[in-house]
Amino acid sequence: MPESRRNQNTPARTGTPRRNTVPQILNAAEQVFSTHGFAGARVDDIAKACELPKANVLYYFGTKEDLYQATLERLLMHWLDDADLWLSSAHAPLDAVEGYVRAKMEFSRQRPAASRIFAYELLAGGAFVKGFLAGPLRDHVVRRTEVFRHWQRQGLMTEIDPVHFLFSLWSLTQSYADMQVQMAAVLDKASLTKADFEAGVQTIMKLVASVCFPVKPAG
Repeated sequence: MPESRRNQNTPARTGTPRRNTVPQILNAAEQVFSTHGFAGARVDDIAKACELPKANVLYYFGTKEDLYQATLERLLMHWLDDADLWLSSAHAPLDAVEGYVRAKMEFSRQRPAASRIFAYELLAGGAFVKGFLAGPLRDHVVRRTEVFRHWQRQGLMTEIDPVHFLFSLWSLTQSYADMQVQMAAVLDKASLTKADFEAGVQTIMKLVASVCFPVKPAG
């Protein structure tokens, strides 16, 4: 995905050091905020986690609030980029949805901490992301639901509410990050495996295919 879009909300420092340092800081912030929450996290902890002086962290992100918001928005832009790539009329409907589901599930598998930060922020009222949710995210949902409506007009998708269909895809895929501890406990495992995530993808796609994209009888 375009680097400019993914990092559009980070400070406008330029050059190779920034390209290397900003992701390093954000990766560390993702882990620290996920573990301690916004209130409990300290810039000192983030600096230690990314093995940089605190002054370097504050050079790129002036305050803890700025760093927290940038961490959240990097996550959100990643999710939106995946949807823009896959939920497109350029793909066959089932291929499009499966590509999106796989991208979201892979993100949940590899970066569960990022997803949990977002969940915590919403539970706290979403003060840091309200502007993003009401602006870029809302516009994004309008564009994606137009794709679903196009498929419905073509007779390729069941007449269900396209916005709530997208909500359902979010919930089904992000739960594998946010509720991973619960799922692993039920499965009597220390953590979910790659095979568990693949089983999740297959289950989600069977539900989607049978309800939203039923095969029309021949003839």
